[in-house]
Amino acid sequence: MEQAPDDWTETERGLWEAFRNGEVYDLRAERPRRQARLYLPAPAGKTVRADGAAEGPDDPFADEPWGAGRTVRAEVISRLLLAGPPPHPGKVASLKLTGAEITGPLRLAGGRIDSYVEFQLCRFDRKLLISEAAIGTLRLVSCRLPRIEASRLASEGDVHLARCGVRDGIRLTDARIGTDLLLNQSAVGPDLYGRAISADGLTVNQDVEAERLELKGELSLRSARIGGRLALRGAQLHAAPGNPNALDAARISIGHTLYLASSEDADWTASRSVYGSGYGAPAATVVDRRTVVYTPFRSWGRVRLSDARFENACLISLAEFHLGPGEELSLSRIQSPELRFTCEVPPTGAVSLSRARIGNLIDTPGSWPTDHHVSLTGFTYEALRPAEPFPLGRRIAWVDSGREFRPEAYEQLAAALRRDGADEDARTVLHAKQRRRRRTLPLPGRIWGHLQDVAIGYGYRPGRAAAWLVLAWALGTAYFAAHPPGPLKADEVPTWNAALYAASKVLPLVDLGQSGWNPDGHGQWVAAALVLTGWVLATTAVAGATRLLQRG
Repeated sequence: MEQAPDDWTETERGLWEAFRNGEVYDLRAERPRRQARLYLPAPAGKTVRADGAAEGPDDPFADEPWGAGRTVRAEVISRLLLAGPPPHPGKVASLKLTGAEITGPLRLAGGRIDSYVEFQLCRFDRKLLISEAAIGTLRLVSCRLPRIEASRLASEGDVHLARCGVRDGIRLTDARIGTDLLLNQSAVGPDLYGRAISADGLTVNQDVEAERLELKGELSLRSARIGGRLALRGAQLHAAPGNPNALDAARISIGHTLYLASSEDADWTASRSVYGSGYGAPAATVVDRRTVVYTPFRSWGRVRLSDARFENACLISLAEFHLGPGEELSLSRIQSPELRFTCEVPPTGAVSLSRARIGNLIDTPGSWPTDHHVSLTGFTYEALRPAEPFPLGRRIAWVDSGREFRPEAYEQLAAALRRDGADEDARTVLHAKQRRRRRTLPLPGRIWGHLQDVAIGYGYRPGRAAAWLVLAWALGTAYFAAHPPGPLKADEVPTWNAALYAASKVLPLVDLGQSGWNPDGHGQWVAAALVLTGWVLATTAVAGATRLLQRG
């Protein structure tokens, strides 16, 4: 069919011709010569700007009506995309619509769309239905929509939903994106279940860019597969009433890096690009954050990354986690060559690293919550690479921050320190483990533990035993020098030596030739005390040596 249907309006006939020529069909009231201005959306969950003020006659997020000359029926767009006319000779048919009011539900579900599709600065009064459709590239930029239904969508190219305002959520469950998914600077409200973006089972062959994303409702990415990176720099995620999750990405698999990090404001201020001027740049570091203005990643509600896999790194840097009672940041069972956890403000709730497996752990002392809010059960890592000085005492407190005593957390820390050649620090950690264990024992065990601690530091301070033995020997020598005992047999009087006599008492099973003396009543008590001291110190020394051998 070469001509538009007779019942189409003049505006819709113009779109027909623009489609056949592959041209941009621009219906804006003001048409600048250069690239169209990209408006930022209204707050998440809102249809229009809260104050109702327009930023110009082409602001899609204002409440001012547009005239009939800017209106296109959704059925016209469906006709062009699903059964459109052939392109003019030498042209490639494509739908590129700017500044239009699209009325009625846009039903493309299950269809095959071969043309390139782009909407900019458009208003949709009904939801976009594109579930189970097959498409090349889909771009919606600075558009206002009630909802997007795109479950099981299959695209060969990009899907761009940048700077869009979507009041009632986006559904991308089991969608397959051929290259990139772009959600930068969009604002999305919740659906009936408190989810802003439902993308469980999503597959993206390359990157997911969601910087400065603002959500009121859950971002659900359970079992998603992303071939490149997932960037949530500067995102603001708010859990909706009735759904405690801000981010649920359990079992997600990311082929490169997850960024829960800050976003430099300068990269986005007045940027015309939906990628910002800092596209592809690393997140702000601990060093340069003092010289730049940035917006942290923030979440209000529970964050789940349980069982996630990151092939390159999981970077949680300059992020804020506002957790309520009973909520936690769950990193349980994650696997990654590197975990960076460098928050300026520690999470307000629990952090779980149970059974996670990490290569390098990069962190700072102030990043972790206190008051027994870090679970390290079964957490393993190869090396500690703190981003700033991390005193050993703070590191031991970090290990001890679980709600229950877990000896493997101390063993893991000691092993990492030994790999770095810090053997003395490793012994200090293992000593702290025994002290922490002592608090779980019954009273007799605690008393015996105190004795071992004072005597030889549970075997990790062997010099203490020698010091106690020397002290006992010196006191015994002084006493018996002042109160020499009589001979055991009157006809056998060995040569008296107070120092050797005291040494024979504090060193069990050692005969120094001073056994022929018989101390008086007080002397017998002193001798017995020296013998008991020697036995206790010897026993604890053997226990400590055994522990050291078992550790080796």
